[in-house]
Amino acid sequence: MIEAREPIRVALLGCGTVGSEVLRLLQNQPEDFAARTGAPVQVTGVAVRRPDKHPEVPEHLLTTDASALVDGDVDVVVELIGGIEPARSLLLRALKSGKSVVTANKALLAEYGSELYAAADEHGADIYFEAAVAGAIPLLRPLRESLAGDRINRVMGIVNGTTNYILSAMDSSGAGYAETLEEAGRLGYAEADPTADVDGFDAAAKAAILASLAFHTRVTASDVYREGISGITPGVFAAARSLDRTVKLLAICERVVDEDGSESVSARVYPAMIPRSHPLAGVGDAFNAVFVEAEAAGQLMFYGQGAGGAPTASAVLGDLVAVARNIVVAGRGPRESAYAQLPVRPIGETPTRYHISIDVEDKPGVLSQVAATFNEHGVSISVVRQQGRGADANLVVVTHSAPEAALRSTVDKIAQLPVVREVVSVMRVEGEPS
Repeated sequence: MIEAREPIRVALLGCGTVGSEVLRLLQNQPEDFAARTGAPVQVTGVAVRRPDKHPEVPEHLLTTDASALVDGDVDVVVELIGGIEPARSLLLRALKSGKSVVTANKALLAEYGSELYAAADEHGADIYFEAAVAGAIPLLRPLRESLAGDRINRVMGIVNGTTNYILSAMDSSGAGYAETLEEAGRLGYAEADPTADVDGFDAAAKAAILASLAFHTRVTASDVYREGISGITPGVFAAARSLDRTVKLLAICERVVDEDGSESVSARVYPAMIPRSHPLAGVGDAFNAVFVEAEAAGQLMFYGQGAGGAPTASAVLGDLVAVARNIVVAGRGPRESAYAQLPVRPIGETPTRYHISIDVEDKPGVLSQVAATFNEHGVSISVVRQQGRGADANLVVVTHSAPEAALRSTVDKIAQLPVVREVVSVMRVEGEPS
């Protein structure tokens, strides 16, 4: 039997795909949640814009006044409306009144996380956000808590299900980007406006959160270098296939140590070739997977459903249980850890490998001219392949790791060589020794 005590009162902001699933599970399993938290968990109100669109919500819970709901007699505010405003103002209001917060709002955390953490610290409240990255996958809590005693060196993974579905389908079918995006929309994997996904904004916000947690440094979305997938063609996949690789949109956060021992953080999102032998290469459809490399723990991989109503609701409810337990025992959750204050490394100074496809004249001396250009810029070549095409040839060059700026200037110079017809494609290479 659960000892009788006052319920944990919850305000739910937003009742879309995730919010309605959170409400359903709380209503259908009240005894289970009471047993897990040590007290009943009671939803006291649900703020929505159009109450008539939510027949699944009991009428007495519905309200359009989110501010009044936050200001009311509640212990926890669960925010699932997304975007920056009014979410930011509402959560600051809750935290400043000592109410704990659970949110899945990656964009808000990536831009204003430090402001929310400060308000939580000052007013003795908790803020949990496991659902903000990778849906149901327990990823943020291990970074925040389980690996708190370890030194994390790298986090790399697939954190956007829409782009992973598109790239996986292009790889398997040979179809183009536009038609695959259209198919993803029909199947419900892509939004009507897919910009946030396909241009990398969604993944960049998640990368900012991951880097902040992994390296104890405040990293915002604007600190993350970002490229999307709209320029990926079937030819890029064909080139990758010839080297037993595939293409994935990766979020990469790593600690970079210079020769003098100084450290910085690199956070970037871009499409890259990875070996088909790499575990991330086999992550298909809309699934997410993230590798974490730590000094003591070694390599860890987190894999699962990265989006969707039920998976994301699972992460939200896990946070809600943690917050409720803290309330019951008068405890506190983990605070922001930004003590390291490492600088964010510009993309131009970040070591990268490249796969470069070049159409050239098929005559003696071409390879030596191309190789000399790489040498001039201090970029070492790892692999060269040449295939004749009548009077022309296709030259594929894979480099060793070098600063991005050096690789970019090399490619620009190669494009100007008289023997070069066209630089067909330029693609980064990840997941291999440098």
